[in-house]
Amino acid sequence: MTAQDLTGKGIILSPKTLPFHDRGGGARTTPLVTPKIGAKNFISGITAFEPGAAIPVHFHNCDESVMVLSGNAIAELDGEAHALSVQDTTFVPAGVPHRFINASQTEPMSILWIYASIEANRTIVATGDTRPIAMESAGPR
Repeated sequence: MTAQDLTGKGIILSPKTLPFHDRGGGARTTPLVTPKIGAKNFISGITAFEPGAAIPVHFHNCDESVMVLSGNAIAELDGEAHALSVQDTTFVPAGVPHRFINASQTEPMSILWIYASIEANRTIVATGDTRPIAMESAGPR
């Protein structure tokens, strides 16, 4: 079962059974709360990083909060690196360039992210490429 609809009372999601999106470079994202299941004000998901993996420097059109679920991370916020461990949580205002890196070369790391808008997008600083975050039909691609 990927999601259990509690008939108007909410939905239970099991990340281990949900499809993911391969982001390349050893990172993959599993969307959790999205408009597809009824979200109207925020979206969330989990990104898992292989040892040493990193995502490119980017920014969003809305606020973001990220919590480290497992492993150790480096959060680069506006060019400044910060060491994070399990349960450390960031608040990244809209427009602030940032990225997350798995600090370990031997252990995986994962983060829970929450965006303050269902219309959140990501702009890669190096290329200027902007894409929406809410992945309605997630899965390996």
